[in-house]
Amino acid sequence: MTTTVLALLIALAIVAVSIILFRGTSALRRGPAGTGPVPLHDLMEVAFLNGGPSRVVDTALATMHSDGRLAIGGPGIVSARSTVAHGPVERSVYAELAAAPNGALHNLRYAVMRGEAVQEIGDSLAFRGLMVPPQAGRKWRTGSIVLLITCILGLPACIVTAIAVSVAGHSAVPFITLVLPALVWGIVCGAVNAGRAAARVTPAGRAAAAAYAASHADRTASGHLVAVRGLRALPDRALWEQLHTAARLTPGGSRTTSRTTSRTPSTDSGTSTTYAAAAMVWCAGSASGASSCGSSSGDSGSRSGGSGCSSSSGGSSCGSGSGSSCGSSSGSSCSSGSSCGSSS
Repeated sequence: MTTTVLALLIALAIVAVSIILFRGTSALRRGPAGTGPVPLHDLMEVAFLNGGPSRVVDTALATMHSDGRLAIGGPGIVSARSTVAHGPVERSVYAELAAAPNGALHNLRYAVMRGEAVQEIGDSLAFRGLMVPPQAGRKWRTGSIVLLITCILGLPACIVTAIAVSVAGHSAVPFITLVLPALVWGIVCGAVNAGRAAARVTPAGRAAAAAYAASHADRTASGHLVAVRGLRALPDRALWEQLHTAARLTPGGSRTTSRTTSRTPSTDSGTSTTYAAAAMVWCAGSASGASSCGSSSGDSGSRSGGSGCSSSSGGSSCGSGSGSSCGSSSGSSCSSGSSCGSSS
C-alpha cells in the first residue's frame, strides 16, 4: 500500500510539472491578439525573423553591394562608393565602415550586428508579439531539461525499486503501472517543452514572414533573396564566398545579459513607438523557431547558428549599440521580464 501511494505521488508530480511547463511555454509563444498575419514594416524585419541579426546585416550588405554603393573585394575588404543610405541599418553600415581601421568585412559585419539599429529591430518585433524576448523562456527551458533528465534517471531507479518490492514479497505491478508511464510522459514533455522554450520566433512571427515571402515571390533582388532564403540563394557567387567567409570569422559566444531601460525603436517610415522594456539583446531568431546567435544564418536558409556578436562599449556582454552587444543564447535573447541567443 505504501509503494502504491508513493507511485501515485510520483506520477501526479510529473503530470503537474508537465502541465505547468506546457502552460508556461505556450504563454511565451502567444502572439498578438487578432486574426491574420501581422504586417511587417520592411525587409529588415523579414530578415530578422528568418535569421536574426546576422541575416539583417547580410541583407543590407547584399543590397548595397548589388546596387553599387559598396565594393567588397578580396580578401574581404569593404569600401564605400556612395553615401546614400536607405534606412537605419544601412546608415549603421556606413558609420561602422567609416570607423573601421581596415574595412575588413567580418569586423564590419560584427559591429553592425551589435549596433543599435539592428538590435532595435528585435525589440520592435518582440513588442508586437512576433518574437520571444531574450531569455524570457530561460526558466521554462531549464525546468524542462530538469524534468527530462530526472525522468531519464528515474527509469532505472523505477526498475530497481520494482525488483526490491518483489523481493520483499509485495506486488510491484501497481508501482510499475503508475510510475513507468509517468516517467515516459515526463521525458516526452520535457524534450518538447525544452524545444518550445528555446524557440525565438512565435507562430505569429513565422506566419508574418511566410506571408511576406508569398506576397513578394516574384522579387529577385539580392537583398530580398538573402532576407527570405539566406546566403545560399545569393546569385552572385563571389559575394556569397565573401559573406560566407565573413560569417565564419565573425566572433561570438553563447551568453546574453541585459539592462532595464526605456527604448524608443525607430522605423524606416520616420515614426517611432515608445515603450518601456528591457534593453533586449538579440543574437537569434529563425523562421523555423530555433534560436541562434549566428554567423551562419544566411547560408543555412531558415536556420541560424554559429557565432554572433559578443562585446560592447558599454561593458555588457550582450546588447545593442547603445551599450551592449549580442552574444548568446543560441540562440538567445533577453526579455522584458527576465532579461543572442543562436538560436542558433
